[in-house]
Amino acid sequence: MAHGADAAHDAGGLVFHPLDQFIVKPLFGDGVVHWYTPTNVTLWLALAVLAVVLLFVVGSRGRATIPSRVQSVGELFYGFTHKMVEDVCGKEGLKYFPYVMTLFIFILFANFLGLIPMSFATTSHIAVTAILGFGVFFGVTILGFILNGPSFLKLFWMSEAPLFLRPIIAVIELISYFVRPVSHSVRLAGNITAGHAVIKVFAAFAGLAVVSPISVIAITAIYGLEVLVAGIQAYVFAILTCVYLKDALHPAH
Repeated sequence: MAHGADAAHDAGGLVFHPLDQFIVKPLFGDGVVHWYTPTNVTLWLALAVLAVVLLFVVGSRGRATIPSRVQSVGELFYGFTHKMVEDVCGKEGLKYFPYVMTLFIFILFANFLGLIPMSFATTSHIAVTAILGFGVFFGVTILGFILNGPSFLKLFWMSEAPLFLRPIIAVIELISYFVRPVSHSVRLAGNITAGHAVIKVFAAFAGLAVVSPISVIAITAIYGLEVLVAGIQAYVFAILTCVYLKDALHPAH
């Protein structure tokens, strides 16, 4: 397969590998990647954390009555997330607002940093999004049992349904509950991966003079769409977390 790609390249054919941009590589050298090896993934994850710290710690350290532009951005994110948690979970859910806020801002910054040319889209890796998704799943499940005890199982029992349908609905609800962390994480990783791969494909066609103008226009349009997707996917992840949190606080149908 590699020989075929090289031959096509030598013959002047169009060869591109849109998924090569997602390869995990060590920052230093070309050795084997171990769990402790600094990689391009860890670098851009660290930059996402650094960006959050710069906005909410450094940029808002003055806590001025008349906020600076940076502080205004931080307050905008704070107010938006606070209202989202309150609207979905109610007043009692606000004690978990810091967790939802952390998830939302971290994913948002990671998504936007992945749109910088020559950067690495960390949220395109299921290993990253699965940690976030399963973290929400286990956290909400444990919280549900701590707050409600065995009554948390009422989440799977629809008492309003006809009696003969309740066991069937309970099985369906149970399966859908355990699918949550998978869909939660795959949705984010899949959307980010697809957008970056499409941009890479059109970038490859930009090398052909005949279709170069069309490719440039397509890349610009898709890039603009990806900026929107980066924000929407962070919002979707956060609001689904709120919905799951609401189930832990109020498990009864």
